[in-house]
Amino acid sequence: MQLMVENLHVAYDRIRALHGVTFGIAEGEIVCIIGANGAGKSTTLRAISRMVPALPGSRMDFEGRNLLDYPPEKVVSQLGVSHVPEGRRLFGNLTVMENLKLATFARKDRPAIKRDLDLVFSIFPRLAERESQPAGTLSGGEQQMVAVGRAYMTGRRMMLLDEPSMGLAPLMMLSMFEALKEINQAGTTILLVEQNARLALKFARRGYVIENGRIVIEGDSGALLNDPGVKKAYLGG
Repeated sequence: MQLMVENLHVAYDRIRALHGVTFGIAEGEIVCIIGANGAGKSTTLRAISRMVPALPGSRMDFEGRNLLDYPPEKVVSQLGVSHVPEGRRLFGNLTVMENLKLATFARKDRPAIKRDLDLVFSIFPRLAERESQPAGTLSGGEQQMVAVGRAYMTGRRMMLLDEPSMGLAPLMMLSMFEALKEINQAGTTILLVEQNARLALKFARRGYVIENGRIVIEGDSGALLNDPGVKKAYLGG
């Protein structure tokens, strides 16, 4: 497994958010985590990217390295794991190009940076048209393109995506997931958490269902789409 999470526990003060979460992702996979609001989806991503501390007894390995030994900035710069947070969190006063280039500050491989930038603009041609425009003036869908492009420019081994469809119109939502498929085909493993369970399961190869900080169901996406419990709880029937 490229990423292996075992017995992950996370707490906010005295409130436990994750209770022994365990799952794995193979290199090149697209995997989703679905669940209700507050179930622990975002916390799981934040723990992997080391934005929140894991409690003793937790274990997370990425390509044979102990993630718990790395601070957040090294998870990105040394391991190549990037995180697209909920809400995008762009530098609104900087241009599209400045947001993308700022993401490469820790990289020294200039020819590879140029290739990555070319790929981002080929996947999101609208960004090439707006490269000199302040990110804060873009539409919600365009801002999400910048957020994904920025993540790709920081780390290309694995991308963590938190609610990539949030706030997007249906056509833009589908376009975004097609773009994510292209990024995956270019060699980036994808782990996403998503409130739109049906869309996530159609996009991913495998999925995990999290409830109250615990993984309760896992399996191939097709099986989860047809699971009566998943249908009732997350698919509207």
